[in-house]
Amino acid sequence: MPLSFLHSLKKDGKIKQTKYTWIELNVKKRKDDFRPESYSPADYQFNDLEIGDTIDTTGNWHIRKKYCLQNVYANIEALIKDSRAPNYKSLATFKPQRVRKLIIEKDDREWKPVWQALKQQMSLFDKNPENPSKMFPKIPYKFKYEFEDDAGRICRLMIEDWEIGQLYWNCLRSSNGNEEEALRKVREKYETNFINNKELYFFLGTTKPWHMRRAVNPFVIIGVFYPKKENDKQLSLF
Repeated sequence: MPLSFLHSLKKDGKIKQTKYTWIELNVKKRKDDFRPESYSPADYQFNDLEIGDTIDTTGNWHIRKKYCLQNVYANIEALIKDSRAPNYKSLATFKPQRVRKLIIEKDDREWKPVWQALKQQMSLFDKNPENPSKMFPKIPYKFKYEFEDDAGRICRLMIEDWEIGQLYWNCLRSSNGNEEEALRKVREKYETNFINNKELYFFLGTTKPWHMRRAVNPFVIIGVFYPKKENDKQLSLF
């Protein structure tokens, strides 16, 4: 399910907007998608949806690490190989050897027609839908990470995470609409703070069209995992 939708799940009539929240619902394997991790809700009305507890950041994300840092890739070529037949892997956690920088590029300010249609479809999930343009405003910038894998290969991947988009809008509001200042604040967090102070991991995923085309690298960053950096003494406590 899209992260933007998960962030709008309701609990007891209120919007629950916290990542790392357990949800439970019945799902079924998609027959029109070759990717093994691709499932759909059995009930698109989500009547069987149950929202559970949120995993907090106690112990420097200790419990989150338990679930999120299994089978971590460090080599981009190994991951791309597994994305091809017969595995067709489409979701993975990746540990970059070194994150070099955040890249910010200008993008279109209006949604393309295909995305306009998708926004309209998303209103089907709500009995009282908002204006799709307000629900999913277009961010006029692209964000990418440039990083090295364990073999020193330099990669650039798009960041398609809900979190960085929401950060941009929050920074734009706090900067009174000044886009240059908002982007400076985004860079301060995702580049200056994260690279210097965080142990970065990427949640990577593919889109079906790019995966089918056998793109050189079909993955994008769909989430960033960023506990604090720890020294050996701190690690021994856990």
